[in-house]
Amino acid sequence: MPDALRLGLTGGIGSGKSTIAALLAGHGAAVIDADAISRSTTATGGAAIAGIEKEFGAGFVGADGAMDRDQMRNLVYADPAARKRLEAILHPLIGQEIARQTDAAKQGGTNCIVFDIPLLVESTRWRHTLDQVLVIDCTPQTQIQRVVARSGLTPDAVEKIIATQAPRALRLRAADMVISNDQLSLAQLEAQVAQLWRLIGLSSRARQASILPP
Repeated sequence: MPDALRLGLTGGIGSGKSTIAALLAGHGAAVIDADAISRSTTATGGAAIAGIEKEFGAGFVGADGAMDRDQMRNLVYADPAARKRLEAILHPLIGQEIARQTDAAKQGGTNCIVFDIPLLVESTRWRHTLDQVLVIDCTPQTQIQRVVARSGLTPDAVEKIIATQAPRALRLRAADMVISNDQLSLAQLEAQVAQLWRLIGLSSRARQASILPP
């Protein structure tokens, strides 16, 4: 059996990345969601809680035993050094779980492992481990509208989140394939993903081509 294609999936907040990941999973891809893994480490009883309390103090852990996400968000946006301290706690734990899920996907015989990595472009460790990078792209205005509608955050808060992520142009330069998701219906997204799947389901030689050029 040929090695599974390692497909990096990324996009800014509100781009529709989670929808694309779900559609790829529907075609048989094994999706490894780094954001979900990160959330699990900071949930009640999560592997990162002890380290967070030790590094930042008990005030950053809520009464439920989970990280106080609002308080931590405010801190790391205001203090880049605090972000690095948090990442030093989270990243090794996230890496261990990604490795575990990758091994399980390989054992399961999938022909495509999708690594859903919000900070794929920002990180220096991911690109050389992937065969292809798929970027889900949309305008900042669309990002703000979607996130405000689903989360209740203010537009200003969403703009601050966008500012901490890789610039749109940098993501596009890193892409092997792009899906532009500004005005697409779900049916149109499904068609785009079906086209993509026909490519990544081919032989390893054909996988090097790109049907959705940036």
